[in-house]
Amino acid sequence: MNIIKSNVWLLAALFATSVPALAHGPGESGQEEVTQLQNIRLPDAPGRNGVMVTVSYKPGQVSIPHVHSGSVYAYVLEGAVTSQLQGEAPVTYKAGQSWYEKPGIPHLVSRNASQDKPAKLLVWLLLEEGRDVLEPLSKSPD
Repeated sequence: MNIIKSNVWLLAALFATSVPALAHGPGESGQEEVTQLQNIRLPDAPGRNGVMVTVSYKPGQVSIPHVHSGSVYAYVLEGAVTSQLQGEAPVTYKAGQSWYEKPGIPHLVSRNASQDKPAKLLVWLLLEEGRDVLEPLSKSPD
């Protein structure tokens, strides 16, 4: 019972310390809206942070090609999102579906699969402290 109480307290503390926004807001530079929900130093993974964000896409919106320095888990909350990692075929994920991305793999395509409905992801990342959620690809991957 004490474990359950302490876990509930920990979750409450994590949500109370959430940060409202991350890299950019809605519509800036035509970019998707990324909202940081949590960025927590993980005591059982020294030098690593657990970062949780939502990514909201307007109809037809596309992310820039990028890479994540750490592991990524993505879950579609709303709509459908097409994702393509280097060396793989594009896959469209619908609300309720999820996927995993290995660290350092170029993310060539991430876009709203619909031209008329919004889409939203919940994303959890395991990042080295001080690293950005994503790093734009500076050149086309080989």
